[in-house]
Amino acid sequence: MDKNTILAIVLSVLVITVGMTIQTTFFAPAPVEQAAPQEAVQQPNAATTTLEPAQYSQIPSNIAWNSNLPGSLVSVGNQGSSTPFTFSTEYFIVEFNPNGASVSSFKLKKHLDDGQPVELLFKSPQSNHAFLLYAGKDKTNPIDANFRYQISGNKVIFTQEFALLSEDGKRAGDPFTLTKTYTFGNEDYLFQIDVATKNSVNKAVPLSFENAAYTLAFEPQIGPSFASLDNNYNYRRFYIKEDGSSKKNQVKLSNGAYTTTKPLSWVALVGKYFSMIAIPDATNYTVSLLEDSDAGLPLQSSIFLTRPAIKSASQTDTFRFYAGPQLKGDMTIYNDASMNSFGVANLQLEQALDSSSWLGWLETILKTILNLLYKVIPNYGVGIIILTFLLKLVLYPISKKGMESTAKMASLSPKMAEIKERYPDNPTKQNEEMAALYKKEKINPMGGCLPMLLQFPILIAFYGLLNKHFELRGAMFIPGWIPDLSMPDTVFTFGFNLPFLGNQLHLLPIIYTVSMIYSMKITQNASTAAAGQQGMMKFMTYGMPVMFFFVLYNAPSGLILYWSVMNALSIFQQLYTNKKKSKEASEEKSATVQQFPGPKGKKRT
Repeated sequence: MDKNTILAIVLSVLVITVGMTIQTTFFAPAPVEQAAPQEAVQQPNAATTTLEPAQYSQIPSNIAWNSNLPGSLVSVGNQGSSTPFTFSTEYFIVEFNPNGASVSSFKLKKHLDDGQPVELLFKSPQSNHAFLLYAGKDKTNPIDANFRYQISGNKVIFTQEFALLSEDGKRAGDPFTLTKTYTFGNEDYLFQIDVATKNSVNKAVPLSFENAAYTLAFEPQIGPSFASLDNNYNYRRFYIKEDGSSKKNQVKLSNGAYTTTKPLSWVALVGKYFSMIAIPDATNYTVSLLEDSDAGLPLQSSIFLTRPAIKSASQTDTFRFYAGPQLKGDMTIYNDASMNSFGVANLQLEQALDSSSWLGWLETILKTILNLLYKVIPNYGVGIIILTFLLKLVLYPISKKGMESTAKMASLSPKMAEIKERYPDNPTKQNEEMAALYKKEKINPMGGCLPMLLQFPILIAFYGLLNKHFELRGAMFIPGWIPDLSMPDTVFTFGFNLPFLGNQLHLLPIIYTVSMIYSMKITQNASTAAAGQQGMMKFMTYGMPVMFFFVLYNAPSGLILYWSVMNALSIFQQLYTNKKKSKEASEEKSATVQQFPGPKGKKRT
């Protein structure tokens, strides 16, 4: 096997690996049914005095709620309505459910999917609602009492009374009030949840199950919906930022779970375009992150915040949540108290944005150019094509040398074949003779490969940009074919699943694969390969493009559009280079024949 073949194989593996691993993740309140008239809910202030415990329970958290066991938690107040209702702000459309004072739908008004607001709370029919409370450390049995509620301006306030069952399990102890208040800003993707508890007696609120008061959960998933996750074109990731840390850390779950008791500035569940970021107060919460699958839900990702036992008669815990797009401009306003409705500062939520590490600066440059092109021609598909042309021009000096080297190698094919025929059973001698030939002809066998390596940073950065550029969401290129550059270009949906492909037919990956095969055919030097190497060369020509076909099949159409256009430009450039080198070789041969004529006027061949 010659050096060129070995190098080609290595490069192919590198390209495939890069492609697979890079990353290398977007009214006025409606009338509602009110419960029976009630007094205005007052927010209790946090007590500063530690009191003697009330009736504490030591039963396991998973059976602490409404189990009819001595010490379990029960609802003792008047039950509220069970009918969901809708609350709208400038940015959100929220469907509340009084059952558990939870959220069953959370839509972003300014971001659309198929013309409808993006559903940020993506769940299966079996999934729990978001922002439920659990007793103690429990994560399976939510407190699903029907809360009473009222709406006051930008606040939605839920209230219910609870108590612990006596030792005989037949009567309830002293009641305490639990108030859960959702507060929304005017123009913020941030909102606030206050969980207030107030005992009816001067004792600590009796919420202690395995030394924990309650768990506030965000589950099951951030939207929009997806059919599958491939870690490249769609993903869900957890990030945490510890108190005092200057940077975030990506969380690697072990067996689908992660737990920490470290004080956190925030914990984020991040998708490609949207994120849900939980920002707890200074209480020492235990943070648990879980991933699981559910029927109808490819991946269930949840955040649980567990509060330690309450040691006061009245306590208010404050949680803030960012629920919105992965856009720096919408996140940085929470670094300046004057720029947001909640007066918070230095949250550094923008650190939850994904980047391509050391190539992030290059992505930024390419993104800026693409957005400038969009201002001139308001079509991101056209912008991608023009930017691809510009990149090709920038890379032209590099690619030119590579293609000229390939063309020169092709011109030596007869001589290389002659060497192999002369030394069929002596690979060492073959390599020595070919090395001498390269030296004589002043050809660098690496000349066609090194330019490819130099292009990789730009190609990788463009890959990362087009795979998660927020502005490509819903961006139409060609009506009826490519309505959304952030999604695959589905041209037909089958009534059955195809192996490895699913039930959708995408046209752009086919165009890309055909262009790649043709590009490989005109750039390879098959005649230089020995008979035993022809199979390898065929694999390089056909096998590698087919592998890329499956890797890129569900990629965003904007990304495939770029690769297809780049392949087409490379084909034209290679054809031009081959034609030019062939003409030069023909002219050189003609000049040599005329200089050294054969006997009796016959031309030497």
